[in-house]
Amino acid sequence: MEQPVIYVVSDSVGETAELVTKAAITQFNGNDIKLKRFPYVEDKIHIDEVVSLASFDKGMIAFTLVKPDMRAYMSKKADEASILAVDLLGPLMDQIGQLTGLAARHEPGLVRKLDEDYFKKVEAIEFAVKYDDGRDPRGLMKADIVLIGVSRTSKTPLSQYLAHKRLKVANVPLVPEVDPPEELYRVPLEKCFGLKISPEKLNNIRKERLKSLGLNDSASYANIARIKEELDFFETVVSKIGCPVIDVTNKAVEETANVILRTIRNR
Repeated sequence: MEQPVIYVVSDSVGETAELVTKAAITQFNGNDIKLKRFPYVEDKIHIDEVVSLASFDKGMIAFTLVKPDMRAYMSKKADEASILAVDLLGPLMDQIGQLTGLAARHEPGLVRKLDEDYFKKVEAIEFAVKYDDGRDPRGLMKADIVLIGVSRTSKTPLSQYLAHKRLKVANVPLVPEVDPPEELYRVPLEKCFGLKISPEKLNNIRKERLKSLGLNDSASYANIARIKEELDFFETVVSKIGCPVIDVTNKAVEETANVILRTIRNR
C-alpha cells in the first residue's frame, strides 16, 4: 500500500491544523502517514490546486479556513473530486456562535497575533525589571520610554503598568550626590518623561515608607530640606534634557500612564 498523504490546509500558518491532525494520526501509529502543509491559502485557485494534488495522491485534506465561503468551496471541490476533506475549525466556530449569539470575526491568523501580543508583553515586563531604578544605563538607549524622578515618585509601578501596554520602560532615580548616567543625555527627547511631586506630598510618602520598614521617620530621607534639595536637582536635570514633566502629586499611576500614552499618540 502506498504511504497515505494528508494535506493540511490553512489560511494562516497552519500550526493549529497540523497539531490537531498529528494528534489524530498518533492513534493509528501514524508514522506511516505523510503530512503536507499548505499555509496561507487565501483564494479559490489555491484550493483548486490542493484538491488536485490530494486527488492525484489519493489522499485527504484537513483544513482550518475561517471564511465561510472558503470553507464551503473547499468542501464542494473535495466532494466533486471524491476525496475526504475534514473541516477542523468551522463546525466548532458555528457551535460557539450559536452558544454565545456572537458573530465570528472570520479573520485568519488571530491565534498567532494573540501569541505575539502575549510575548511582547512578557518581554516588556522583563525589560522593566531589568532596567528598573537605573540598574543598567545601557537600557536607556533600548527603551521606548525613560522615566526620570527622585525616589518615591512611582517610577517602578509606572514602568510595570506601561510594560503591560507592551512598552519597554527604563527609569532613572535622581540623587544630588550622583551624576546621572551619560546615556540619559543621549536618549531621544520624545522618549523622556520627568516625574515631579510637591515636597509636602513626598515628605508624607517617605515618612510612611520609613515606618513600614520599622525605621525612624525623622531620617534625612524624609527631611523636608533634603527633599527640596533633591527636587531642585531634579529640575536642573530635566531642564538640561528639555523633556516634558508630569506632576504626579495627586495622580494615580493609571492617570500618569494615560498622560504619557496620550502624549505619545499625539506625536
